[in-house]
Amino acid sequence: MASTPKRQRVAAYAVIVRDDQILLSRLSPLVTQEELWTLPGGGLDHGEDPRDAVIREIHEETGLDATVSDTARVYSAHLPSAWRNGRRVDAHAVRIVYDGWVAPGSPEPRVVEVDGSTSEAAWHPLASVLSGALPVSPLVVEALADHRPFRLQRVAAYGLVRRGEEVLLTRVSSRGYHSGRWSLPGGGVRHGERPQDALVREIREECGVEARVGPLVTLFDEHFSGTAPRGRFEDFHSIALIFSADVPADVEPRLVELDGTTDAVAWIPVADIESGTVPVHDAVTHVLEVT
Repeated sequence: MASTPKRQRVAAYAVIVRDDQILLSRLSPLVTQEELWTLPGGGLDHGEDPRDAVIREIHEETGLDATVSDTARVYSAHLPSAWRNGRRVDAHAVRIVYDGWVAPGSPEPRVVEVDGSTSEAAWHPLASVLSGALPVSPLVVEALADHRPFRLQRVAAYGLVRRGEEVLLTRVSSRGYHSGRWSLPGGGVRHGERPQDALVREIREECGVEARVGPLVTLFDEHFSGTAPRGRFEDFHSIALIFSADVPADVEPRLVELDGTTDAVAWIPVADIESGTVPVHDAVTHVLEVT
């Protein structure tokens, strides 16, 4: 009696979450006659890097250009009595699963590869997957059970710069969190950089002026989860060091940084902030309350 042929397949997939939705690919009738959705991805070509493979597969199955994480989780499934192409085989599937994301404003997903293993691609509510309302492969369930948002902690330095009854603020662009709101000038502290030096650099980059940094006024932190401007779903913790600062009276601040996280610079009356006329980040309200 002939032994069952052994088949081993190494494939790469990605969990791509956007707010409360997940990107999935529907297996074509060539694979199963039943409705079944799975993670976008597929088999590695001989000699292909897994990260290159999953990015290629995502594009073929969804038409989207994705970015994936540097690290991955590995899952193994041994199916000794699987059916492949009308015959029984002893199958072993090794699945490498990355976290992935696509840029905001990306088009709706569509299948690019013709006559492949995918017949449809779409965003689906995570709730429908977790509740079992949507038929998904065991890999989706297994990967989601282990999935955690990317954790990012950011230390930043900001300046409270006053001119009479006005404060210097910068407006957050669509490339930053809280877009459209006005915030204190400042930004992230680089590794090994003094917070005061970071603030001087950030005010120069954002407002085109040289600042003189005073004492630390207060701390402000916020912790939330959501889709970052770059498209990655993050568990974000921001720690803001807020210093008092001065800028030369004879130089008018102006927008210097283009295509960054700031799209406007202005002196804003405190009265407009307190009345709610000007939408501001919570850190602005906080520092005005404690000073």
